[in-house]
Amino acid sequence: MKIKYLILGFVMLASCTQKSPMKSYESAPRGVQQAAALWTEQDGTPQEFDQLVEQYYCQTDSERLALFESLSRIMENIYQSADMLTVELLRPTQLTNAAEPEATDWIMSGYSPMAHFSDDMFANKLAFITIINFPHYSLEEKNTLGKNWSRQQWAFARMGDVFTTRVPAEVNARMAQALADAENYIADYNIYMGNLRTEDDRQLWDNDKVLLSHWNLRDELKALYQADSQESRVKNQEKQEMIYQVMTRIVNQSIPQAAINGSDYIWQPYAQNSDEAEPYTRYEKILNVAHAYFAEDAYCPTAPTGIERNFEEGVEIPAAELDSLFRALVGSPQVVQVAAIIRERLGRDLRPYDIWYDGFKARAALNEDELSAQTRRLYPDANAFAADMPRLLQQMGFYSEDARNIAHHIVVEPARGSGHAWPCLGRKEDARLRTRIPANGMDYKGYNIAVHEFGHCVEQVLDMYFIDHYMLSGVPNTAYTEASAFLWQHRDLQLLPNSPITNLQSQMSNDEVFDQFWSMYEIMGVSLVDMRMWQWIYAHPDATPKQLCDATMQIAREVWNAYYEPVLGEHDCVLLAVYSHMVNAPMYLPNYPLGHIVQYQLEEHLAQFPTQAAFAQEYARIYQLGRLTPKEWMIEAVGEAPSIEPILRAVDTLCAAPQKP
Repeated sequence: MKIKYLILGFVMLASCTQKSPMKSYESAPRGVQQAAALWTEQDGTPQEFDQLVEQYYCQTDSERLALFESLSRIMENIYQSADMLTVELLRPTQLTNAAEPEATDWIMSGYSPMAHFSDDMFANKLAFITIINFPHYSLEEKNTLGKNWSRQQWAFARMGDVFTTRVPAEVNARMAQALADAENYIADYNIYMGNLRTEDDRQLWDNDKVLLSHWNLRDELKALYQADSQESRVKNQEKQEMIYQVMTRIVNQSIPQAAINGSDYIWQPYAQNSDEAEPYTRYEKILNVAHAYFAEDAYCPTAPTGIERNFEEGVEIPAAELDSLFRALVGSPQVVQVAAIIRERLGRDLRPYDIWYDGFKARAALNEDELSAQTRRLYPDANAFAADMPRLLQQMGFYSEDARNIAHHIVVEPARGSGHAWPCLGRKEDARLRTRIPANGMDYKGYNIAVHEFGHCVEQVLDMYFIDHYMLSGVPNTAYTEASAFLWQHRDLQLLPNSPITNLQSQMSNDEVFDQFWSMYEIMGVSLVDMRMWQWIYAHPDATPKQLCDATMQIAREVWNAYYEPVLGEHDCVLLAVYSHMVNAPMYLPNYPLGHIVQYQLEEHLAQFPTQAAFAQEYARIYQLGRLTPKEWMIEAVGEAPSIEPILRAVDTLCAAPQKP
């Protein structure tokens, strides 16, 4: 039947073009073909399909432009309105300045206002009208043809990405619920550090230290590299070993159930507790999301797996290409060179958790307690950080009027979880910076995260409120917003009032290059585990949570043994599987190393601009490129595609020179 519709569509098109030839008719057969492929008997007869083409196919460029503007307005209003509703529904479960969530709030946290969007648009034929006039182009075509496209043509192509599948509303709702359940599980996964005990029953942390897994556990481990004496170094390493043990037990699910968010449960991470362990809940949540992907697969013929949809259509870089890129860096000789520098600075053999070595950062030589005292004074609550945003932007080089304009479109809210940036999906909506702020104010870790999220929000405002076409709003993929967040986070100390570090736009120092490289090394291994876990899931669709746990640990061991054991030791370590993103953000992790790659290339490029004002202007130009493909965006931003070669060259050069502690 679809072939019949396709033939009829081409006949109808031929009659249209004979009546009114137009310059841009070359794209019309493609759109008709794609629309016909999605037309079903429930949509109407072949004759009704013909009538649709005859009535709505644009005969002239001016007609197509008018339709595009109308559709853009419709899309912006729908996306924006649905997002604003979602924000309000999630407020109790995501923010601490809302009322404590009721059972109904947790139920509604899995509701998606967009679940029926696709169904509705195909039912009222708007989806078909869009497809007929704005066909979809493959990733390869975008990268090839896009080199010669105008901004308008790119916007047309992005309109063609809106309706490429027909996933039923109930399937969309299932995915939304699975993701919400995973997010709620992770957002409440706290470890009460004062309840941990050593093998000889000592308490290492104060009772009020509560850390969210994995983010806060990792950041606490990083902070412990700061020590002003041998005695404190020994004490800090004991804490690091304890955190490492807790992380291992989270991954292998031997952590006691009562220890998860358990304020009264005392336990020894090194001991085999007789209490009931978490019953593979971590992997159950992952499988629930996987089953939601499986339900979508049948409706996505051009990308029939969640893996393909995530990488080919979401990230717009094939998974195999990223896998190869990451393995090239984690297996590079430069890793051994940088590890030798870390070993010398620590004065000991490296341990697995040294993948989070934090001694290259400028703040490593600073007292974090003093920094926290300063940030608590500056930011006792979310409103204080919001009030300071114009100054932060001006410190970065933005003119005062631009700084006020950008800050006007960002709101700051206290998060229940680790913090995140919630983008604006329309020009009547603000970007939302969520960060965790304790009752005694924002400590330095919280400030560092807040600056990271602020970098997301600035990007989101620039490529929404300052973009030329709504359909180009955003960035190529989430790695590119991560790159913006990294750019800001890297400058968190410079942004503090009266900071002794004032040069924002200079070339990265030696230590900053090493820090960037080591961060890539760490997160690329995590990403390899995440990607391979999903490959295993698709190869074993009927797996149980325990089987997935066993498989994930085996994958983590294999990646570790191949690329990390030779440098950090310990055979069969599973630490690379600890990231919470593996649960609540499926296949998101590869965006982080890609974001680091993009950030490094941006840093090299932005260092060429001699003043902070020029730096800010160029940063703004780049982040107004919008949603091109990752390759094309980078070429227009810095003149070359995403690559690890620049940082490999930099590390080689630095390691060849004498090192200074």
